[in-house]
Amino acid sequence: MSGPTGNETNLTKGAYATLRADLLACRLRPNEKLNIAALSAQLGVSLGAVREALSRLTSDGLVTAETNRGFRVAGVSEADLLDLTSTRIELETACLRRAIRAGGVDWEAQVVAAHHRLSRTPERIADDLERVSEDWAAAHKDFHGALIAACESPWRMRLRDFLFDQTERYRRLSVLAPRQERDLPAEHRALMEATLDRAEENAVALLTAHLDATASRVRALVEEESKGKLPLAG
Repeated sequence: MSGPTGNETNLTKGAYATLRADLLACRLRPNEKLNIAALSAQLGVSLGAVREALSRLTSDGLVTAETNRGFRVAGVSEADLLDLTSTRIELETACLRRAIRAGGVDWEAQVVAAHHRLSRTPERIADDLERVSEDWAAAHKDFHGALIAACESPWRMRLRDFLFDQTERYRRLSVLAPRQERDLPAEHRALMEATLDRAEENAVALLTAHLDATASRVRALVEEESKGKLPLAG
């Protein structure tokens, strides 16, 4: 029996990448039933490519497989958010400590460059303030990744990346929260400066407060979404 062709493999990769982006951006709602035939038509790929992509996304924790019932977008809950946030804080602050102790000039330059890009990228889409700019989301991910890039632990980085993607869905919910007095650019700059100053305890405290603030902002919205009452922004 022959295996998948190179073209089939590429189509599956493309379907996976597109669906993953839609899941992280909440364009596919938590708990939404996923219609394989509809996704196949939408993406222009085979049913098999969609099934394979959804199976991979199940391993990523973004989709759940239901016995004899297909696939569904992973749900959200306050308990999951709190557990996820505390676990990410525990791991990411450990990575930050290691990076501060081990990082050299090249790492410092990476942090500065990532912060510069983030600071120059608008967070919201100009004509739809309830949508996060994908360019900003990418710059935001790169900045937080740069802060810990020198931690010298591939396994910690891999686990941290997994947790970042899980929390990204929750962060996207926060754009629907009532406006609060929170200066994200100032938080990012303070975090960069403390990290580059090798002020380990201050940097860890700032990162902890930064991640906690996002979780606190979105908790009420997660409760509404878990009840199916919240119209998510894409």
